[in-house]
Amino acid sequence: MRVGIDTVEITRIQKSLEIPGFRERAFTAEEIEMLSKRGNPAQSYAANFAAKEAFSKALGTGFVGISLREISVLRDSKGAPYFKLAGKTAETAKDYSFTVSLTHTRLDASAVVIAY
Repeated sequence: MRVGIDTVEITRIQKSLEIPGFRERAFTAEEIEMLSKRGNPAQSYAANFAAKEAFSKALGTGFVGISLREISVLRDSKGAPYFKLAGKTAETAKDYSFTVSLTHTRLDASAVVIAY
């Protein structure tokens, strides 16, 4: 079992969202569609970004051999987050199952990922 945790300042992600191409480099099309519809998209984008960072820590690789664009942080019908992996990232993570928890305040978004 491994654990990863990360916290992101929402204002940092909000500023990054204004940079052309940032969304497409850091998030999948499925995430962009979902997150753009949220009440406060910057909070949701920040939480997803924190989840991707925490995922890389739980996996123990950092971003070596995995890609932000191959990690989708989606929500099930009850709103619970889960990972959908693709490509080399899915191959690298094949020996693990993952659970993720997201939270945010007005200023920060955090994620905890457990790999088991």
